[in-house]
Amino acid sequence: MATKNSKGKSVAVVIGATSKWQSDGRNTKLAHGKALDDSHLPVGVRWGVGGAIAQKFAREGFFVVTTTRSAANAEALAKAIRDQGGDGMIVELDLSRQESISAAFAQIRGEAGDPQVVVYNAGYLEGRDLPPEKELLEHVPVEIFDTAHHIASRGPFLVAKEVLPAMRKRGEGSFFFSNNASSLRGRKRMTGQSLYYPRVLMRTLAQVLTEEYSEHGVHVANVVIDGLIDSPGTRALPRAKQNPDVIINPEKIADAFFYLHTQDRSCWTHELQLTPFPTRPSY
Repeated sequence: MATKNSKGKSVAVVIGATSKWQSDGRNTKLAHGKALDDSHLPVGVRWGVGGAIAQKFAREGFFVVTTTRSAANAEALAKAIRDQGGDGMIVELDLSRQESISAAFAQIRGEAGDPQVVVYNAGYLEGRDLPPEKELLEHVPVEIFDTAHHIASRGPFLVAKEVLPAMRKRGEGSFFFSNNASSLRGRKRMTGQSLYYPRVLMRTLAQVLTEEYSEHGVHVANVVIDGLIDSPGTRALPRAKQNPDVIINPEKIADAFFYLHTQDRSCWTHELQLTPFPTRPSY
């Protein structure tokens, strides 16, 4: 039976609920040299995938916990959720620190309740600012690898340890990973890209957890988001302006995550790949 909080709602946790491509996000400032005006964008796309997922589950009646390194990053999203009639809270969480992860989930359990749904949507931009002559691994600073490892593999491992025991004991729950095409196989890092090959470990962890926890009623899935996600910073990129059809609508990605959560356990999906129609899917 799903755990309910004091408002009588099941709890959904979105880790990484704000986008590095939001109007004042780190990637937006890196790519465009400034923050952008997002007032003309639909509210569903202003915070990328994490924000769209948070809004979707709130509209479906969940108490939504949005995590971010700094609460100020999620204030506008939290207001949007309240304006839509939803409920939730912001919890600060730094995925590079085990003590921060433990403290964050202690707060979530104490103030909201055990999560019914956890979506791991954390991202990073480390590596994007390396110049063309620094593409080879020998030039990549260890600190960049450490950050990628913390977010793409160590972080999910530690979060899993926090949320899966209660789901297993309850006999139900959803633990989903928001991943990208670099999780499908090792690829050379090109200029302007993050150091993404640790994402392969995230996909592998999802496969391992599927084998370990499915029989206990826990639905684990890796979602490969195979393309450019709409947000203030990405919409302003030249290639997005030249061909808007290559942009993926984050609200539709959120629909896919909710669909996964509502699947009957007789036919669970454990990997889902989402690719815009004019783009050749990654393999």
